[in-house]
Amino acid sequence: MPRHLLAIDQGTTGSTALIIDDSLRVVGKVNREFAQIYPRPGWVAHDPEAIWRSCLDAIAAVIAQAGVPAAQIGAIGITNQRETTAVWRAADGQPIDHAIVWQCRRTAPVCDALVAAGHADRVRALTGLPIDAYFSATKIAWLIDHVDGARAAAERGELRFGTIDTLLAWRLTGGRVHATDPSNASRTMLYDIGARRFSDELCELLRVPRRMLPEVRPSAGVFGHTRGVPGLPDGIPIAGIAGDQQSALCGQLCTRPGMAKCTYGTGAFLLMHTGTEPVASRQGLITTVAWQVGDRFEYALEGAVFIAGAAVQWLRDGLGIIGSASEIEALARSVPDAGGVVFVPALVGLGAPHWRPEARGAISGITRGTTRAHLARATLDGIALSCADLLDAMERDLGRRLTELRVDGGAAANDLLMQTQADLLQCRVVRPEGIETTALGAAILAGVGSGWFGSLDDAAAAWRQDRTFEPGPASTGALLRARWRRAVAHA
Repeated sequence: MPRHLLAIDQGTTGSTALIIDDSLRVVGKVNREFAQIYPRPGWVAHDPEAIWRSCLDAIAAVIAQAGVPAAQIGAIGITNQRETTAVWRAADGQPIDHAIVWQCRRTAPVCDALVAAGHADRVRALTGLPIDAYFSATKIAWLIDHVDGARAAAERGELRFGTIDTLLAWRLTGGRVHATDPSNASRTMLYDIGARRFSDELCELLRVPRRMLPEVRPSAGVFGHTRGVPGLPDGIPIAGIAGDQQSALCGQLCTRPGMAKCTYGTGAFLLMHTGTEPVASRQGLITTVAWQVGDRFEYALEGAVFIAGAAVQWLRDGLGIIGSASEIEALARSVPDAGGVVFVPALVGLGAPHWRPEARGAISGITRGTTRAHLARATLDGIALSCADLLDAMERDLGRRLTELRVDGGAAANDLLMQTQADLLQCRVVRPEGIETTALGAAILAGVGSGWFGSLDDAAAAWRQDRTFEPGPASTGALLRARWRRAVAHA
């Protein structure tokens, strides 16, 4: 009797496979990295074959590590780096070129031209997204325009496009399934989130042949079954798919309007569940599909802080004031506060809600008494303040106050950062026992899709609290935020 789920968390720098038991506890975890490709400054690419090999290696290793026979895997869930764009031949599954990664800026001039031509409002109205090279549509057009014969082949229906979930579903099913879910489709800049389908109007505007696009299916449901996958028996259902940040929202069991999570990694991604109808942001946030279960669509508002954990890496690698990222909490705790120092970590510009790509990092308030401990404390403050700006914007869009923020990601283990976040937001910050919430979300969706759970709420017992950070006096955060607003204005 199958008693385990296999979750594949395919990320930007590596692929992680996890074995999760029937109580949704992780019993095995293996990561395999793959090479990053930088053809030119500002360009980022991945080899789809390297991604697939990393997944196969991770799957084989995690089955061995967990000591779980492959026959006991009852379903597979997939979560993935979003927006990254692969194009392959339908006949043999071979990629026509490297995949273009979500970070890649090669199509920025195309996006600028679309904005200049007056298309921004219409695209946002249909998709919930700004016109930006971040999303998939202009990447698809670039690939088929720059590979000999590709556009003609695409028009003839000979090529397939997919974000990485679609590529993996294709490979896992031996080329029988070309499908995605709405959370990933909504990141392509081709998906009409109101009509809940790919838009012919957008395909024409963005020069993407409609025949290339995958079928969009519910996030929880059987997409297909394994076929010819090394190390796995045929017939295991692929039963859950969601983009990584939506999957983390699901893994945090943020299943009701107003619930929110923040994932603290290299950057920070904050998503708030908004219900069964999309909420158009007036604050510069992204409106996105959270997931689809059955006929029920659920939506979220999303904002990204470009630099979060990367600011700590800069202290380590750029300034050399810490030897490892884990040292920052103890160093920051050695002073009672940042001593008036404010660090705006706009090292690659400011995202939502400011949207100032020209902004640059700024440190203010330095005196002769400033030490590396004050810089460390100001760095943690800057991460928390950046996230607080996003939550403020979300609260204004929804017209309600947040009472609880669920947190995950590597930096969520930093108690001082989490307490600072609670103080600034004046709401409790709750950290779960396990911070593998992205993979857990994919497993929960696969559990629902394969019939292990009747609904997402049936999986609620899987979410186990580790610690709650209660907010301190509002006055402390108010002073810090006043200094922050002045510093951001000059960044």
